[in-house]
Amino acid sequence: MRRGEIWLARLNPNSGAEAGKVRPVLIMLDDALLVSGMSPVLCIPLTSKLFKELASLRIEIAPRGHLLKSCYAMPEQARALDRNRFGKGPLAMLTMEEMIQIERIFLACCGMVDYLERPH
Repeated sequence: MRRGEIWLARLNPNSGAEAGKVRPVLIMLDDALLVSGMSPVLCIPLTSKLFKELASLRIEIAPRGHLLKSCYAMPEQARALDRNRFGKGPLAMLTMEEMIQIERIFLACCGMVDYLERPH
């Protein structure tokens, strides 16, 4: 498991508006912590649905490897998951450019950078 990889993960049980079911997730935890065996693993769920009102928060991830269709990162839904929730992976690996875009929106969701400064 490495930062920037996409794995399948079991997100149920979920509560309320949390992302649920088995879905691809983007690994966000630093590689040094992943190698240490640290659990839980910080990740961002992916979705195949793009809702217009949330489009400014989404970065599209094109199909590649074993990721068979386009999907979108949901940085506002970041979660820490125990390693036993992960299944098949890695499905794909993001590019450095994609990671930078997702990191920027993630930090904005956490109030750590000004959202309006996000490059378009």
